[in-house]
Amino acid sequence: MIRKLRRRLTLLVIGVLILVTAGIVLSTDYANRRNIASSARAALDTLAENQGRRPALPGRAQAQGGGEPPALPEGERPFRGGLRGGALSERGGSLANLSNTYTITLDADGGVTGWYSDRSDLYDDAQIQAVADAMLADGRDAGQVGAQFYRLAESGGSRLLIALDARLEYLSADRALRANALAAGAACLLLSAGAWLLIRRMLAPVQASFDRQKQFVWDASHEIKTPLAVISANAEVLAREIGPNEYLGYIQSEVRRTDSLVQNLLTLARMDKGTVSAQIKRMNLSDALLAVALPFESTAFEAGRTLETDVPENVFIRGDAAMLQQLAVILLSNALKYSDEGGTIRLSLAQHGRGAVITVYNTGAGIAPEHLEKIFDRFYREDASHNRKTEGNGLGLAIARNIAEAHRGRIRARSVPGRSATFTVNLPG
Repeated sequence: MIRKLRRRLTLLVIGVLILVTAGIVLSTDYANRRNIASSARAALDTLAENQGRRPALPGRAQAQGGGEPPALPEGERPFRGGLRGGALSERGGSLANLSNTYTITLDADGGVTGWYSDRSDLYDDAQIQAVADAMLADGRDAGQVGAQFYRLAESGGSRLLIALDARLEYLSADRALRANALAAGAACLLLSAGAWLLIRRMLAPVQASFDRQKQFVWDASHEIKTPLAVISANAEVLAREIGPNEYLGYIQSEVRRTDSLVQNLLTLARMDKGTVSAQIKRMNLSDALLAVALPFESTAFEAGRTLETDVPENVFIRGDAAMLQQLAVILLSNALKYSDEGGTIRLSLAQHGRGAVITVYNTGAGIAPEHLEKIFDRFYREDASHNRKTEGNGLGLAIARNIAEAHRGRIRARSVPGRSATFTVNLPG
């Protein structure tokens, strides 16, 4: 139990660490990218103001009219390309890694008549036309297409498309994201190891206390066996000497009940100490359950109940036949104990892939929803007063759960309060 608690706490802490570190890394990356976008828009605003003070740029009509075309502003290249809608070339895509700006002059129809860049060697006419088409297709006066930010402006009667290439900033952001992720992963591993050691150290006193408790149960159970055997033997002698006696019957009944409690305690103690382990091998689960159910029919009949069995032949799994029979006895005895007068008890078995599902159903008062998970705890009883209306010591279902877990299976309970209760055991193949 302590081992399971330690594992769950460790997984919880590791999960929280992963979520926190991932949140920090992703929020940092998000902040970086927002900062890039904000800086790019601010730069475009400044460029748009400066462009408003430039002389008018020649339009396409001017460039293609008669006579000599007017001189372009210093550094501006006339547009000679005829390709529209093309992608950036492989050469341009690899060279245009430096953040820079460029200005594209447009005619009334959105065609490119000229362009200017402080790094004109990184682009060609086809690339400029493709970028312009993509930005104009966006349908807004300002925006972002991939890593390119743009803004439409007017200058001296010309329509301008001002763009900023932020691929270098985004490349740096990607590198920072990878570096932060690696650093966060390493930190998460170190913190997880530290958390595991801390949890182990914190739970060490609890583990030691639990071990002492298990040892006490083991020792006390063995010590109680001897006086119980003496009391039982003397009660039998007295019964032969004086015949039937009410008070002697009470003694013998309590001796049997206490002996059952001691046997259950010893069973749980052996499971806790690991001295009882499941002998897993291929077995016929159908035969094992029928061997338990058939003798139980007479017990149910004498108690005024009806036992129904739905156990198909030749359901094979890997398991310990003796332990699974003990599990079935516990569930059937529990169903008999809590079923109503004239009620029905049903034992079912079904093949489930390579595994199997055992189901024990009984009519009766059922189990309140708040007790469904707790009934598998040791000494837990739904009736907190521990009266003698129903015999038992609250260990049977705890043993059943240990047996199921020893087979890497799971046991659970369902109930319709006031009508029925159902216990289901899922066993892997």
